[in-house]
Amino acid sequence: MTVSLPDFSREALLYRHGVKRIAGVDEVGRGPLAGPVTAAAVWLDPNNIPDGLNDSKKLSPKRREALFEMLLQEADVSIAHASVAEIDEHNILRASHMAMMRALAGLKGRADYAFIDGTLKPKGLNLPADMIVKGDAKAQSIAAASIVAKVARDRIMAELDHAFPHYGWATNAGYPTVAHKLALKEHGVTPHHRRSFRPVHNILYPDTIVTS
Repeated sequence: MTVSLPDFSREALLYRHGVKRIAGVDEVGRGPLAGPVTAAAVWLDPNNIPDGLNDSKKLSPKRREALFEMLLQEADVSIAHASVAEIDEHNILRASHMAMMRALAGLKGRADYAFIDGTLKPKGLNLPADMIVKGDAKAQSIAAASIVAKVARDRIMAELDHAFPHYGWATNAGYPTVAHKLALKEHGVTPHHRRSFRPVHNILYPDTIVTS
């Protein structure tokens, strides 16, 4: 069976129509109970695209790390975050869009077009953009951003795991695994847990249990 990889056709079409600089944008970390949400924006040099770009979830950790390092060397890469406090204040969707906007703003060269994974355009985005569902499996620019965001956030969670070793963040990246939820009940809530997320909220505020 032939495996379909993301390609550069969408970017190439726009470049032929006069667009100068396209950034792929993706985020990781909407679902975890702990840690920031992380976004990346990546401009790929059309003449120097690393081989094997794909949806980060379809790559081995070793391959993700190798591509991450290549992208840092060969592309314009920006990484940004929205904090746990911002997630709890604004909600996870808004916080993920804030991280995306920060990532775009952090590029060394300003993008004049964005390819963004998902269905909703971030509020306040002031440049043309295509929202592409499952874009990390379709467009190489978004695939590159997905790899960068995933590796960057996984490294953050691995560092936090050293300080808070009971929750398994080095392996679960803060996602609500059975072991993580059991550790929450046994060891309590850390400053890095998202208090607005139901499993955390229900431990902190047992008199106001949230069921949905």
